[in-house]
Amino acid sequence: MLTISSLTGLFDYNYWARDRQLEACALLTPEQLVQPLGGSFASLRDTLAHMLGVEWLWLERWRGAAPSALLPAAEFPTLAALTERWRAVETEMRQYVAGLTDEALGRVMTYQNIRGISCAYPLGSMLYHLLNHQSYHRGQVTMSLRQLGATPLGVDYLMAVDAGLGSAK
Repeated sequence: MLTISSLTGLFDYNYWARDRQLEACALLTPEQLVQPLGGSFASLRDTLAHMLGVEWLWLERWRGAAPSALLPAAEFPTLAALTERWRAVETEMRQYVAGLTDEALGRVMTYQNIRGISCAYPLGSMLYHLLNHQSYHRGQVTMSLRQLGATPLGVDYLMAVDAGLGSAK
């Protein structure tokens, strides 16, 4: 069963891993960030913007808004602009999660997806879904960094534990 404590730890890991990937991306040129790579998204910047946009979208849904689209990647012409916005979303996400109770995780929430379809899931399942989504796309970021000749930093969960994240060790 999910608990706020376990989810908080997973969000800590999520942002630790994100920061390591942003650190690796910071060594790329602006041209490399937007270079077409033939993946799920047009470029590494677009993959990162998707990840940011999805975090923002879910947070907005959980707070009662109904966004009909993700944030456009073009809104983030530089890695610095993307990082700044993502850190702001992180602050809001951490505040939101900190205000939850274990009981709230079982509450079914209804929202409309970006296609206008009504969906309903327990809040805990949606939070877990977001974290899993981010993990999936971190793999794509790692692959993109390699395609661009960069050295990705490891983002495995146990690496985070070894680095002192959480008290699991």
